[in-house]
Amino acid sequence: MIIDAKGSILGRLGSYVAKQVLLGNEVEIINCEESVVSGRKHDVLNEYARRMHMGAPGKGPFFYRRPDMFVKRTIRGMLPFKRSRGRDAFKNIKCYVGVPENLKNQKAHVIESANVEKLHSSDYLRVKDICKSVGGK
Repeated sequence: MIIDAKGSILGRLGSYVAKQVLLGNEVEIINCEESVVSGRKHDVLNEYARRMHMGAPGKGPFFYRRPDMFVKRTIRGMLPFKRSRGRDAFKNIKCYVGVPENLKNQKAHVIESANVEKLHSSDYLRVKDICKSVGGK
């Protein structure tokens, strides 16, 4: 299953993908950098900056700065990752920035329930902007 994350709310997209991989489906997510996180810009950026500076540099917790890994890590939080069932399901998730060559000609699903139009306000940030603000390229 190929899912286009462009204009999708990250939490709703993540919960849908988590359910699919727990059912045994393989999911590939394209355009990860275009998914959105709801909230006021200042609050969202401060929260992710706070998370980046927690803990010790060599011991963690570690947070990703690449948009594809950022999305994958978010989905991991929705799986029972400490059990073998969740770890096996996590291996069935592949995230990409943009659209890779091998998936260009295939049809991608758009999750209507995760569309950014479902938000009541216009306060949201794209994942690529969040990653750039915490040190990503």
